[in-house]
Amino acid sequence: MIDPAHLITRLGGVALGSRLQEYGISRATLARHVAKGTIQRIRSGVFAVPGLKPSVREAIAHGGALTCTSVLRSHKVWVLHDGTEPHIWMGASGRARTHPDCACVSHYYRGDPPLGRASLEQALLHLYRCQGDEAFFAAFESAWKLRLLSRAARARVRAALPASAQWLVDLARPDADSGLESLLRLRLHILGIRLDCQVEITGVGRVDFVIGRKLILEADGKENHASEQMRHKDLLRDAAASARGYETLRFDYSQIVHDWPTVQSAVIGALKRLRDHA
Repeated sequence: MIDPAHLITRLGGVALGSRLQEYGISRATLARHVAKGTIQRIRSGVFAVPGLKPSVREAIAHGGALTCTSVLRSHKVWVLHDGTEPHIWMGASGRARTHPDCACVSHYYRGDPPLGRASLEQALLHLYRCQGDEAFFAAFESAWKLRLLSRAARARVRAALPASAQWLVDLARPDADSGLESLLRLRLHILGIRLDCQVEITGVGRVDFVIGRKLILEADGKENHASEQMRHKDLLRDAAASARGYETLRFDYSQIVHDWPTVQSAVIGALKRLRDHA
């Protein structure tokens, strides 16, 4: 007799009861192992081993598959919005099930959700539909930077997007160091401002962006540049850039995400000053 817990582990930690029965495991056997605690019934007809990740367990209990920001975060992809509520793919006509402490965001998108979690490609497409152009673009560049998207995968994502959004994939690059850089570049591109990315400047080092040869833009994330040591290093870099005729504008996470009009005004004002003194 095949041990149900061993088989479920081999199948990825979760399995349909109907699949287990194909291996000769009866409903009575499943019920006995549930009673003993060697396996768990997540919902009717779905069984898991005790070590299944809580987020996947919650998605199955809700009636779908983990997707969108929930899948992307598990791959360490940069996600714009801070919410940690699970995003669940229900299919086009799924039915959300009641379960304890439910804070799930249900996505009723076409297709058949797998048992557990959506693929990275599907999660990116669901993110586009859930949170729009900017969130998708930043996450797409982050996934590419992490080498999670092959050329074929990028082509599949592009083809699955609406025609009006495919330009986002065409604009994307594999060398953005953070989602903030992606947002900054996307927003300035929309304004018609061309940037050179990841530029090496003698005596300064690599900077995030240069506009018009003399304006440096730096995007400082939540995690970076918070310590006194990093702040001092940034000041030294900015001083070295100034000595070489550059002006540096440095923006943090809060400015780029929550106060974009101020950032936009600062960039446009700096470009005007540089043109006036050319």
